[in-house]
Amino acid sequence: MQLRGERLLAADRATAWAALNDVEVLKFCVPGCESMTQVAPDEYEIALQAAIGPVKARFKGRMKLADVDAPRGYTLKFDGAGGPAGFARGEARVELAEVGPRQTRLTYAAEAQVGGKLAQVGSRLIEAASGAMADKFFEAFGQQLAARAAAAPTGAAAAPTPANAVGFWALLKAFLRRLFRR
Repeated sequence: MQLRGERLLAADRATAWAALNDVEVLKFCVPGCESMTQVAPDEYEIALQAAIGPVKARFKGRMKLADVDAPRGYTLKFDGAGGPAGFARGEARVELAEVGPRQTRLTYAAEAQVGGKLAQVGSRLIEAASGAMADKFFEAFGQQLAARAAAAPTGAAAAPTPANAVGFWALLKAFLRRLFRR
């Protein structure tokens, strides 16, 4: 399965990059995220609840950053298992490009393989769920960036809020959740 897209973010590239790499922000952005723990400089363990159609499960997995080119982008490699529900593994490439002083274009391309009961659900259902999750991720990410941009002129640090927090980890988690949950 493949998922590709791009979004125009209302923030400079440095702010977008910082949000994409803020684990605390990302924990809040992915629906069903139970935990995200850094286990190495560029590696994280995650746990989340997810469902796609009739297949519901708790998934545990690892995510690893590769090909990091700050603040331009990176590749995120992921591998997760949900017991009898199945597994998902793949990678996503995320790139940030400056469009203007307060605008950044985020492009992403993800490829994933699923197995087990998830594979039986059907690719159309999985792709639809993944697309809906990406939309939710980017809506929340945009809100988080807007909050950071509003706080930046005054020098105040924007703290992540559960309702609006988001990041690239969220994108990946959103992608995985879309694979596994509606």
